[in-house]
Amino acid sequence: MTNKLLLITLLASFFISCSNKGSKQSDYQTITTPTGTWQLVWDEEFEYTGLPDSTKWGYDTEGNSWGWGNNEAQYYTAGDSTNAYVRDGLLTITARIDSTGGKRYTSARLRTKGKGDWLYGRFEIRAKLPTGKGTWPAIWMLPTDWAYGGWPASGEIDIMENVGYDPDTIVGSAHTKSYNHVQQTEKNAKIHVPTCYADFHLYALEWEENEYRVYVDDTHYFTFKNEDTGFAEWPFDKQFHLLLNLAIGGNWGGQRGIDDSLFPHRFLIDYVRVYQKIAP
Repeated sequence: MTNKLLLITLLASFFISCSNKGSKQSDYQTITTPTGTWQLVWDEEFEYTGLPDSTKWGYDTEGNSWGWGNNEAQYYTAGDSTNAYVRDGLLTITARIDSTGGKRYTSARLRTKGKGDWLYGRFEIRAKLPTGKGTWPAIWMLPTDWAYGGWPASGEIDIMENVGYDPDTIVGSAHTKSYNHVQQTEKNAKIHVPTCYADFHLYALEWEENEYRVYVDDTHYFTFKNEDTGFAEWPFDKQFHLLLNLAIGGNWGGQRGIDDSLFPHRFLIDYVRVYQKIAP
């Protein structure tokens, strides 16, 4: 092959690659669901190698000393590649048997607080879950400023929770001052997803002024409505941020014990995308 022909071939390959990449990005810049059209405003595709991007993710470790209110068995680390690492287009959150922090297990709890905070939108997280007694992966949201007071007054949105002893069940929930599990008034719904730990699925939230809706793939299975009675029932009129974590044990995750023979556990996240609704 002549040098000129080689150069032409290389340039052609370059332009095709760029075209394909642009096409891939445009596939999800604007999306339409049965509830409307949405425009991408924030995303994390994990197309790099190393620790999670510090411009998008921080580590939540504040509750290590008191078990996060749920008597959880893990110690959440910060900046430890053995617990949170990006490679081959995936974020992997790994729970391990380890003595760090005086706990038997270590894991990671990532959050976008101060780096990604939103009022309303569509949130998409494509993930594959771990399984086994003692695991408790979650995709959820907390208020950024706690304007109505401490938990649960300022609210919590659970997009996806799963416990290892009930591996086929995904739970979506709401927590508010009036509706929470401490008072046994929590509002939630469940959906059967038998391949949640074998395959990737899309866990999504559509949050609007009058209600929020939770989905797995294209299935809508939970709605929490604004009753227009005040913050005790609807504190979801303030900015919230995303959290991704893999807890071990705790009041819910550890109800049937922890199987140490199954470690390490890995929670895999393919991407996180945040959209704002386009007015009709």
